[in-house]
Amino acid sequence: MQSRHYVLTVSCPDGVGLVAAVSGLLASWGGWLTEVSNHSDPDTKRFFMRNEIAAESLPFGIEEFRQGFVPLARRHDMDFAIRDSGTPRRVVVFVSRQDHCLVDLLHRWRTGELRFDLRAVVSNHPDTRAYVEHHGVAFHHIPVPADDMGRAEAFARIERLLAAEATELVVLARYMQVLPPLLCERYAGRILNIHHSFLPSFAGGQPYRQAFERGVKLIGATSHFVTPHLDEGPIIEQDVIRVDHGDTVEDMIRLGRDVEKTVLARALRYVLQDRVLVNGNRTVVFR
Repeated sequence: MQSRHYVLTVSCPDGVGLVAAVSGLLASWGGWLTEVSNHSDPDTKRFFMRNEIAAESLPFGIEEFRQGFVPLARRHDMDFAIRDSGTPRRVVVFVSRQDHCLVDLLHRWRTGELRFDLRAVVSNHPDTRAYVEHHGVAFHHIPVPADDMGRAEAFARIERLLAAEATELVVLARYMQVLPPLLCERYAGRILNIHHSFLPSFAGGQPYRQAFERGVKLIGATSHFVTPHLDEGPIIEQDVIRVDHGDTVEDMIRLGRDVEKTVLARALRYVLQDRVLVNGNRTVVFR
């Protein structure tokens, strides 16, 4: 089991001496760097960094770390975050009727492969209740009517639930509803979606049908952060699988489900480990 550590992530305007400034400050505290990653983007002129620091090497806790880092951050106009690996993220998973991604995530969560604090599962259908509650997880059936007033009331209930659980991360595990713009903005960079297509190709609700009609030879899946613009958020992870002329739409759906599960799990792992930094409508992923 990996020892407890702090994860420091930084995003700022690029410049000379940033790595030295950060590592020098950590060294002055006695901080033992166990993993260091950085990236300089020549297009946006921004610098991105992720550091892991052994918690036992520091003479103080995370709040003192945060306060001590502020002067350096102000000097270089840094956006930064510091997180304790010993405190798992509070996660709520959303699902509709198709449960393959949910089942996969629950298995990885139960076995400890993915470490997070699963607060609840929310669904607009009751189909997965028994399976979720069998795992000792709270299940909330919140139907989403088609009319505007009904939808507004349903998502108001969802927002109250997310607030009550102090939710840090939302995972849409094939949740077939479009989230309201305000909810997307309130949880910007904290809602993961799995789309059953290799975006930006074949966006929308029936990508496998579109792929079949175009006669593609590769189908894929994309995990991305959700924004108010449908299926256009920053992409975290993608993968593909080969198909051929003999595969039907049903074959593509079956094969695609395997890709969807693995792509969503990988993307969630990267986010849980603070390996994903947003760079405009793109991401920097320190694998």
